[in-house]
Amino acid sequence: MQPTTAQYDLLERAIIDGTRIMIMRRGTEYVVIPERLRVESGREVIIARHPSTGHRLELIIDEIDSLEPVR
Repeated sequence: MQPTTAQYDLLERAIIDGTRIMIMRRGTEYVVIPERLRVESGREVIIARHPSTGHRLELIIDEIDSLEPVR
């Protein structure tokens, strides 16, 4: 998936505010708190934390099927 401008805005706002987002990837739903974006080997990576356990996750943007806010 190539995120839309609105989805990038949502992601950036979640990073700034420390709010949760829902990411669907390969049939698995992840609810995470994104911390930052980085580029690794030409691919954008979301660095995030699981809100309950605090485990760190790295999700590659082009492997994501959908990205939505948690309300």
